[in-house]
Amino acid sequence: MIKVIRSFVTDESGATAIEYGLIAALVALVGVVAFTAVGDTIFDAFDEIAKQLCEGADGTYTASTSDTAGSCAI
Repeated sequence: MIKVIRSFVTDESGATAIEYGLIAALVALVGVVAFTAVGDTIFDAFDEIAKQLCEGADGTYTASTSDTAGSCAI
């Protein structure tokens, strides 16, 4: 019985699993923040491309918002 208790006390596999879990959570959090920032940049880039294409066709471009897509009136 004492051998089992010593084995339980010295076993660190649970602590290692918790550490890996914390590392995975941190990596996921950093990924979400990075992808959110990159997503806004990509959204703005596509909106600018749409504006240039519309103006190249002698149209008037209405910019995109978070609720509506951009539109081009020719």
